[in-house]
Amino acid sequence: MTEIEQLSEKLNQNYPLYKETALTHRRIKHQNLLPLIEKAGKAGTFKIQMLGTSVENRSIYALSAGTGKTKVLLWSQMHGDEPTATQALFDIFNFFNHPQILSNEAENILNKLNLHFIPMLNPDGAEVFKRRNALNIDLNRDALRQIARETQILKKYRDTLLPDFGFNLHDQNPYYTAGATNKPATLSFLAPAYNPEKDIDEKRENSMQVIALMNTVLQKFIPGQIGRYFDAYGPTSMGDNMQKWGTRTILIESGEYDPFNDPERQYVRKLNFIAILSALQAIANHSYTAVNQAEYWKIPEIKDAKMFHLIIRNARIYASGQYFKTDIGIHLNEEPTDNSFLLQSEVYDLGDLSFYHAYKEIDADAAVIKDFNRNHLILNIGDTADFILEKDNKQLLKLKNGKII
Repeated sequence: MTEIEQLSEKLNQNYPLYKETALTHRRIKHQNLLPLIEKAGKAGTFKIQMLGTSVENRSIYALSAGTGKTKVLLWSQMHGDEPTATQALFDIFNFFNHPQILSNEAENILNKLNLHFIPMLNPDGAEVFKRRNALNIDLNRDALRQIARETQILKKYRDTLLPDFGFNLHDQNPYYTAGATNKPATLSFLAPAYNPEKDIDEKRENSMQVIALMNTVLQKFIPGQIGRYFDAYGPTSMGDNMQKWGTRTILIESGEYDPFNDPERQYVRKLNFIAILSALQAIANHSYTAVNQAEYWKIPEIKDAKMFHLIIRNARIYASGQYFKTDIGIHLNEEPTDNSFLLQSEVYDLGDLSFYHAYKEIDADAAVIKDFNRNHLILNIGDTADFILEKDNKQLLKLKNGKII
């Protein structure tokens, strides 16, 4: 077992020591982070700097630590509705402030690296849990013109630091698969291209090497559930331009692991914690340089929208006075409430779904779909998944809003 793999095992085992317990839900608002930023600064390891304010005058902070020569910039929540890694950053702040049994590892990173974190770049979007900022600008497509104040803040800070490495932290569509498999892409990585030709210079290769190392580490926790994000050059995208400007950029996209039992993605948050700290240790020790670039290309590219939350296979649905055999694909959509969300089921597709996959699959074995009163049910696209499965006049299971009762 390599040094990085040993560290990842320790991080996994001791994660409860570092998890920021004040953060438990994905609907994080600016006001939730302010006391935690203050707490991180008071512990002594981090210096706190207000970089500026958002369109709606919410403060944007950077937290810095470490005395090493290699500079690393990590920024999260460019998109206000992508908070999984934001939570992990506060776990990481706890790790460096109170490393406990991993003090040697924390000290090594801080001695060799100069770390800079922007935990929430888009606080206005986070306030209403939407992708764009208050001007409806997508910050991740504003790298060139920098129309948004928040993008200007990130670019100015980047130009002041000239970081050697950058971590661009996002959430992704939960319906991606890890290549042509039946497994979700719980995490995806990308070393973004810096030109349309997708050339690979030394710095982009370094990004690939760090990603390949993180993939090796995480395969022990989510085997087969890691993907390589779409490698499409985006001329206005922040990650692509960061790479062009000379920062070795690493995109991390957080997907879902278990939407039925962990809708708040707390396990994926933990995986971010393990992956990022493992990467920082590898950068500190230059161990990533021993990784062959070919390992990066072995990570399967994600496939778009090949997942459902639930598939019921081989069911029989009623129409025109008779039953037809079909598969039923169900999504669980997040309907926002004041401070959280409710999962609202939707019959998203009917037909031959044999080349699609799901977080949970049920073989109906030719059972018929009926309503709760055991009457014929005409099932339509867009309906709520409220029905029973019946066979030989016996109820096999009941679905209420997509959940098995």
